[in-house]
This record gives sequence, C-alpha cells and structure tokens, in this order.
Amino acid sequence: MAGLYKRKRLTIITIVYWFLLTYIIIALLFWFFSLMRQNSQMADYRLLQLKKDDPEYISKVEVIRKQEKGKMAQYIGEGATFMLLILVGAVFVYRATRRQIRLNNQQQNFMMAVTHELKTPIAITKLNLETLQKRKLEEAQQEKLISNTLQETNRLNNLCENILLASRIDAGHYLLDKEDLNFSELVSESIWDFKERFPLQAINEQVEEGIYIKGDGLLLQLAINNLIDNAIKYSGKNKSVTIVLHKKNNNAIVEVKDEGDGIPGIEKKRVFDKFYRSGSERTRQTKGTGLGLFLTKKIIADHKGTIKVTNNIPSGSNFVITLRTIEPV
Repeated sequence: MAGLYKRKRLTIITIVYWFLLTYIIIALLFWFFSLMRQNSQMADYRLLQLKKDDPEYISKVEVIRKQEKGKMAQYIGEGATFMLLILVGAVFVYRATRRQIRLNNQQQNFMMAVTHELKTPIAITKLNLETLQKRKLEEAQQEKLISNTLQETNRLNNLCENILLASRIDAGHYLLDKEDLNFSELVSESIWDFKERFPLQAINEQVEEGIYIKGDGLLLQLAINNLIDNAIKYSGKNKSVTIVLHKKNNNAIVEVKDEGDGIPGIEKKRVFDKFYRSGSERTRQTKGTGLGLFLTKKIIADHKGTIKVTNNIPSGSNFVITLRTIEPV
C-alpha cells in the first residue's frame, strides 16, 4: 500500500509540474505575440501621424520601420532567452527531483535491508549462545553451533565494514595503502574462506600462480569477497560458482561467474550504483543492501582498473575485473 501511495503521489506531482510548466510557456508565448502585435500597431499609428507632403517623410518612415524591427529583434531575443532558461531549468529541476525521489526510495530500501541483515545474524547468534548455555550438547553439536555462530559474526562484520567503508569513501576520508601484493594468494584466500563458510556450495577455481599487483590488500580482498558473495547468493541451489584468475597482456583478469538468472541488459550499468538492487522479485527476496557492487567498482576504479558484467554461458552473470600487474621483487 505504501509503495502504491508513493507511486500515485509521484504521478500527481509529475502531472501538476508539467501542467504548470505548460501554463508558463503558453503565458510567455501569449505575452510575446501581444508585444509583437502592440509593436506593429504602434509603428502603424506613428506612420499615420506623418504627413506625406513632408520633405522628410521617407526618412521618417525608415526610422519608424527600423525602430519597429529593432523592437521586434529585442522581443525575439528576450523571448527566446527566457524560453531557453525556462526549459533548461524545468528539465534540470525535473531530473534532479526524480533523482532525489529515486535516491530516497533506494535509501529507504537500504535501511530496511540493513535492518533485516543486522537482525538475522544477531538473532541466530543469540539463539546459538542460549542453546549452548542452557543445554548440554555433544562435542560435535557444540562445534557445529560455534561454527555457525562464527559464520554469522563474520557476516555481520562484513556488513559493518561495507557500510563504514562506503561512508568513508563518500566523505573522501579513505586513503589507499598501496603495496606490492601477491594477487594470486589474495584471491585464493578469499576462495578458501568461502569454501569454509559454505561447504555445500560448489565453488570452482582456476587461479594462475605468481600474479602480482600494487594495491591496498584490505580493499581488494573486500572487492573479491563481495563478488564471490554475490555469486553464491544469486547462483541458486545445486549450481556452481566459478572464480578464474589469469594474466593477459600485463593485466590480471579476475572472473567471478554464477549460474543464476542473470542481469537484464538495461540494468547492467545500474547494478554498480549505490543502494541499487535489481527490480526482479528474486533479487528483492535475496539478502543484500545494494552496497557491495558499488564499493567493488569504487575500489577497482581507485586502483586504476575496470570492472564490467557480462552474461555467463549458458546462464547467469560474469563479473570481470582488470588490474595492471607488476613484476615481483
């Protein structure tokens, strides 16, 4: 109901906005033609006041016609300037308003998603700890509960890191701490971590060894983790995720592939926008805040690299990162 009310309100605001704009333009045109007609009538009236037997009659007629044309040019110039300013301002205000409304909606969705993302691991962690506290369990059961609690704690920690990092990056308070990195080891560590966290998930890896880059290890690890996490979330059950790292023409190429529903072509650029999530029902039902891909693109851009998304064959998405390599010291 709230979403329907917001859409109706936006429709009403849009209709009223364009109605007022149309009224202003029509009023401007009305006054323009009124002034033009008045200018012409004034010139004719002044011509009627002249005496044809006056020796200077012709020169006076030319002066009046010249003044008429001058006024006409003035009205055309001023009218065109006002019309252009009104149209440019109208388009700017309309686009800014639409962008602000869309951002507000995305922020509201983000807050709802964050609330859910925070409550879920907290509730699971609390339940597990209460179970350990109140019941005497076998060692295997205890290990399972502790492992599950640690996974939820890591998930909560990653979420907090994403939110804090997004705020710091937006405010321009984060400075890259670049160093020579064994990128192969960094990617392998991320893959190993997800295999530990999701033992039932089929994760394939093809990591070429000995690839080095210069960058911030913490941020790059976060970027890779975000892509793998996304791939696992959207791949679906009984489908695999593939991570490939190889070197090509002095570039490190990372590909993270899933076998989910994929991303429609029209949304491929927007998925990197802050707070944006695909409009499909499946995506909305999947955990997430809309920050992961935004942060990943920002991190890669700060490392002078590129990231793009293409279709995976036969289904799903393929996120491709390209970073410049260096020679190991």
